Amino acid sequence: MHAVPPRPSLITHSADFLREALLRGEWQEVLPSERTLCTRLRISRPTLRAVLTQLEREGVIGAVVNKRRQILAPVQTQGKTAASSVIALLTPVPQQAMPPFVLFWVDALRELLAEAGYQLELHASPHCFTAKPAGGLKKLTQRVSAAAWVMFRSTPVMQRWFVAQQLPAVIAGSCADDMGLPSVDLDYRATCRHAATMLMQKGHRRIALLLPDSAHGGDVDSAQGFHEAFATSEAVGFVVQHHETAEQVIESLNEALKRKPAPTAFLVARSIHTLTVVTHLLRLGHKIPRDFAIVSRDDDAFLEHVVPKVTRYSADAAKFAKRLAKLVLELAQTGHTSIKPVRLMPDLRRGETV
Repeated sequence: MHAVPPRPSLITHSADFLREALLRGEWQEVLPSERTLCTRLRISRPTLRAVLTQLEREGVIGAVVNKRRQILAPVQTQGKTAASSVIALLTPVPQQAMPPFVLFWVDALRELLAEAGYQLELHASPHCFTAKPAGGLKKLTQRVSAAAWVMFRSTPVMQRWFVAQQLPAVIAGSCADDMGLPSVDLDYRATCRHAATMLMQKGHRRIALLLPDSAHGGDVDSAQGFHEAFATSEAVGFVVQHHETAEQVIESLNEALKRKPAPTAFLVARSIHTLTVVTHLLRLGHKIPRDFAIVSRDDDAFLEHVVPKVTRYSADAAKFAKRLAKLVLELAQTGHTSIKPVRLMPDLRRGETV
């Protein structure tokens, strides 16, 4: 678990001020206008509305009626549970096992949340990522009081559980179509469609997509976009799945090479698997790109040191973290946010493997 000491946000300070004012009996029956409150608290109207939404959820004030909010209940200071300043990141792997791109956006997310007064806690809980995660998720969410949850590499079963429990959650990745959870991910569908089209323009007519056998939304989108590229082409594209270890990647790659005719180009999901594909083909005595073209769907810093230089798609981790932080803070501070998926298109970095 890694945490940054929390700093109270402007919303937290303002909410505390209003509670104390109500406790003193400064206003009776209704609150003053938003303009008056903004002047009194020296905050903007969007910040004030986030504060009022928080107090409304606590049952202290009512919804807006005739531009006024009714004071519903006296504020109690004794035994009051403070709003959580924790944002919990749920992951199947510990931080040291995360890909570099993920490490970069996690660190950037931590800093952005700290600036707003929240601390990011990492919870590596593999038992929450099983086929039946309900028991593990229940224990974890009862133990950790979080203002919002961020789920990395989550499955549709996990997402469905969070929706059923009405827990505030943002998906760092793709959300299942019927879940309605906010999400931020790379646009893998467009990326794989673009990569397959580029390879066809280079003259390749049999192209394989090497993809983990997973239920992750990004991998599902990758296969969909890949197949879309062949809809009006005589070229053939097929998906080769594996179970993510180097040995299994090699086994799947060997099976693809036995096809008659064999593929002449590979689009590989996960940068670490791209490294396995490149080194295995070189070990077999093949020349790249003379014999096979290779494109990596993902990018990591270590690919800079691979020879020949790999053609790949590179995303901005800081931009990813910024969009994710925006959704997380909206959810933590107001209780709601847009559920329209945020999709970021990576940039193509041309190398020597195509």
